[in-house]
Amino acid sequence: MAIKKTKESVNLIDSFKDFKETKNIDKATLVSVIEDSFRSVLQKTYGNEDSYDLIVNPEKGDFEIYHNRTVVPDGEVTNENTQIPLSEAQKIDDDYEVGEEVSQRVNFSDFGRRAILTLRQTMAAKILELEHDNLYNKYKDKVGQIITAEVYQIWKRETLLLDDDGNELLMPKSEQIPGDFFRKGEAARAIVLRVDNLNNNPKIILSRTSPDFLRRLLENEVPEISDGLITIHNIVRIPGERAKVAVESYNERIDPVGACVGVKGSRIHGIVRELHNENIDVINYTSNPKLYIQRALNPAHISSINLDEENKKAEVYLKSDQVSLAIGKNGLNIKLASMLTGYTIDVFREPSEEDTEDIYLDEFADEIDQWIIDAIKGIGLDTAKAVLNADREMLQQADLEEDTIDEVLSILRAEFED
Repeated sequence: MAIKKTKESVNLIDSFKDFKETKNIDKATLVSVIEDSFRSVLQKTYGNEDSYDLIVNPEKGDFEIYHNRTVVPDGEVTNENTQIPLSEAQKIDDDYEVGEEVSQRVNFSDFGRRAILTLRQTMAAKILELEHDNLYNKYKDKVGQIITAEVYQIWKRETLLLDDDGNELLMPKSEQIPGDFFRKGEAARAIVLRVDNLNNNPKIILSRTSPDFLRRLLENEVPEISDGLITIHNIVRIPGERAKVAVESYNERIDPVGACVGVKGSRIHGIVRELHNENIDVINYTSNPKLYIQRALNPAHISSINLDEENKKAEVYLKSDQVSLAIGKNGLNIKLASMLTGYTIDVFREPSEEDTEDIYLDEFADEIDQWIIDAIKGIGLDTAKAVLNADREMLQQADLEEDTIDEVLSILRAEFED
């Protein structure tokens, strides 16, 4: 007996065809979702779903429903859902007798609009729950791994990307490198930073600013790292500006820094381009804190270091021409060195014979505001001649207005002219 497909049944079947094609749901799961949803509705409608059989054909997106009832004498039906009178059973087949079971195929539309609507809503809820579970399970073990996804939508605060299965991934603006500029449809690389799963509604958060993104890029480019011959001890970054990487090799024949950089920078150049020309310093790790700090402040040459290991503080003394190198442009070098080593680093200019003819900046407190003096001392210049001998670019690192710098220089020059 052919079953007539109602508009509701066709919509339901088509929706599952689409779901199967777009979400790659397996056959067993598809059948389970339909059966569970159907029996849930029967339970709500009749209080018992045992008298119905559902046969699902996921390949065609079709299904058949059979109503099973026991034949009872006419006039003795106590439950229409589980029993059928003899006269009605014999209309189906003359051979039916009392006590036998009748299995009758029924139309989907026979359950009524309300039941059909409830069934579709139940299925939609189960599909959504299944989709969320699949997304969470797919990405929970990928945290910290690099993925490539397609840029789909760009907003002010975040960018929406799609993976190969059409799942939505989010990259907040705070997790994007300042130089990042995405176009819809292009591929972007990032690491899976975390998977938020509030109320079973997973959100996959991507990042290009995390130190782990640089770590994974290095693992991809440097076989010695992925093979375990070189260990990355620490990575610190100011995304898009500068990064420092501490590496170590337990094989004396392997130069860890050289292996990471590659011949003429062949291995590091690709990573630098990916990070929009982020300057990457690779240094040899050591457990000796003084030597570690010295290497971290490269390219500056250190004269001496005083350590307070208990409070994790270091006083670093350098010659005048090395102070600006230690601090770096906009103070990035010393900031990253502190982050890498875990020490608060204070830079001091090493005393020289000329210091006897020099004047400490604090002596000019009656002519120069103290906050200006502190700002200049913060970049490692604590005497008048140190300021006068410094180049303009270094003085700008004190974050002072140009007019203020000119006024300070004028006051200091006047002192020596006198």
